[in-house]
Amino acid sequence: MTVTADRSASAGLSRALDHLGRIATLLLPLFLTHFRGVAEGLIDTLAIAFLIRSAVVGAWDWTRAAWFRASLVWWAWTVLCSLPIQALGQGGASLVQATVLIRLPVMVAALSTWTLRDAQTRRWMQGLVAGCMVYIAAQILLQGVTGYNLFGQAPPLDGTLSGPYREGRAAAPLSRLLPPVMLLACAMIEERWTSRLRRSVGIALVLLAGCSVMVLAGQRMPLLLTGFGLVVAGLLVREIRAQAVAALVAVPVFLAILSVVRPAGFFHLVMKFRAQMSDFAGSHYGLIYDRALVMASANPVTGLGYDAFRHHCSDPRFFLPGPFGTRGDGGGAWMCVQHTHNHYFEALTDSGIPGLVLFSIMVVAWLATLARGLGDVAVPLRARAWRVGLFVAVLIQEWPIASTSAFANMPLGGWAFLLLALGLGEYNAYMTANRDLNVRKDDVRDDGARPR
Repeated sequence: MTVTADRSASAGLSRALDHLGRIATLLLPLFLTHFRGVAEGLIDTLAIAFLIRSAVVGAWDWTRAAWFRASLVWWAWTVLCSLPIQALGQGGASLVQATVLIRLPVMVAALSTWTLRDAQTRRWMQGLVAGCMVYIAAQILLQGVTGYNLFGQAPPLDGTLSGPYREGRAAAPLSRLLPPVMLLACAMIEERWTSRLRRSVGIALVLLAGCSVMVLAGQRMPLLLTGFGLVVAGLLVREIRAQAVAALVAVPVFLAILSVVRPAGFFHLVMKFRAQMSDFAGSHYGLIYDRALVMASANPVTGLGYDAFRHHCSDPRFFLPGPFGTRGDGGGAWMCVQHTHNHYFEALTDSGIPGLVLFSIMVVAWLATLARGLGDVAVPLRARAWRVGLFVAVLIQEWPIASTSAFANMPLGGWAFLLLALGLGEYNAYMTANRDLNVRKDDVRDDGARPR
């Protein structure tokens, strides 16, 4: 009797957690778009609920995934490097920050192996992600045309457009959301439209619209990453290859138009970029990367603990010229910002050369898992294009030659982990479908081999 009651209670708790997890999953993209503090809470809720559910039902298979084990090793090393004895007087702040990082890979596991196992939930997430992308893009367009977004906010004075936000931070998440949504739209056109000419024109218009919005947003790195992502997508999805080339060729035309309709945006996007590249070592980015190398050289094995750049950039011990710098003090304290603007430099300063290696292995494990089956032409184009778009989104997020926000910073970090989870969820669905197909084939062979 007691055993039956315990099983009933466990089943009830499991069902309650399933409902909670599904609701939190569907709310996450909405609150990543606005109210990122709530998004943080949803991520924590998903991670904790998933761990409780795994303990209740005894399901820990997800811990054996290669990508999760790579993430776990990187996290454990980062925690070790953030112990007060290693973190050069940061006290417990660095250790606490490093410790709670585990919620992110656990949240990814929760979505990919739990809440997104249901095909209907995955379709809902497609729609929500697409809706968020369209919303951000529409706000950018509105601000570009009228000078204000829906909330009556003008764009920043630096020439960029902020879309639905006060600061110019709309282009970065948009560049990650565009690949899966654009490729999904292109696949739907390819599958549904009967005329070959209409299909070609429709796909081209989708890709041109995405590139034009990124040009209008006026932020350099998101535009470059969007172009890079479009190249990768064109290589992986034959059906959009010609249109992808046309969209990339059209970008200089969009830039020329921008120079007339929004000279400030053109200056920020083109002229400022040209000035930075002509003297990169002396630019702010060059000084930041030099400072990161100087800091890492102080402790190349364990780094300086999590969030090291924020805590130690202004330490006079590191006012030295780096390998690319020309200033004797490396820029002093005035060049300090909150993070290194590059995830690989961030890993290096936080946890040394071993941390950099482990971080790189983790990213490769993510991408290797996402890439499996992308070339399987037996998969319907819509499903394949969506998976390719999610792969591209994670690839450009972790591309090493890029300026980025801090690795775990919200909302961009939240978007990146959400897109990673969606990609892994689709990968799991693909592998499950393949296993089921192979089982059915084996059953057919067995039936055929039986004597009559």
